[in-house]
Amino acid sequence: MDNARRLTEKPLLVRLDAAHDAVETRAELSAHENTAFIVKWNPRRANRAYWADKVSNEGRLRHVRPGKQVGLLSVSIPQDQEGRLEPYRLVVRVTIRTADAKAQRLLDPVIALEGWWTNVDLPEEDVIALYENRGVSEQFDSEIKTDLDLERLPSGKFSVNALVLTLGAMVDNVLRIIGEEGLLGDDAPVRHPAKRRRIRTVIQELIVLAARVIRTGRRIKLQFGRHCPGYAAFGRLFVKFCLA
Repeated sequence: MDNARRLTEKPLLVRLDAAHDAVETRAELSAHENTAFIVKWNPRRANRAYWADKVSNEGRLRHVRPGKQVGLLSVSIPQDQEGRLEPYRLVVRVTIRTADAKAQRLLDPVIALEGWWTNVDLPEEDVIALYENRGVSEQFDSEIKTDLDLERLPSGKFSVNALVLTLGAMVDNVLRIIGEEGLLGDDAPVRHPAKRRRIRTVIQELIVLAARVIRTGRRIKLQFGRHCPGYAAFGRLFVKFCLA
């Protein structure tokens, strides 16, 4: 949290997966001002039938399609925290299926149980949507690991790995700027419409381009093929960033 506060003084939202489902985590996050959290609940051996009945009786049950119901419920659960009981809000979503997507009846209902610990004062749907949006950030993390090949750090020393990650973050930001400026315009190589391009796509389309280096008149030139698909976007980026 201290490192996050070095970046901004604005309110923070911390979203953690079920691996961090511990009362100590919630207590630590609650101790910080202007910090909201949504932590995925790990049901472990929770009684799914009990929660299905509780949501049906006390929550809101919605019929999604024949044979499928989705219920939402918020409960306050006191938990022991250093000898005292502290209440924490738990948002629970129960999915009850009595038939599959093809309307085939099931012998026994299939109950799926999910939950999120939070101190956010919002409706259940908004809390769940905020947590599920973390998938976008995980996509960026995945690209750093795979496209930039930084999944395994090279050293056993923390300072060396910190330097590698810092340089990797700089390269990631530069490639994203290149992708946004060069691969989303009308002169970009033909691809499906998108709001952004993966790092791998940026490298393939604008970095790894076949060109001939020509040295003449004390100048260095790059000669591209006549039908190079990325030439127009490359030239536009070169004029914008290198000749500015």
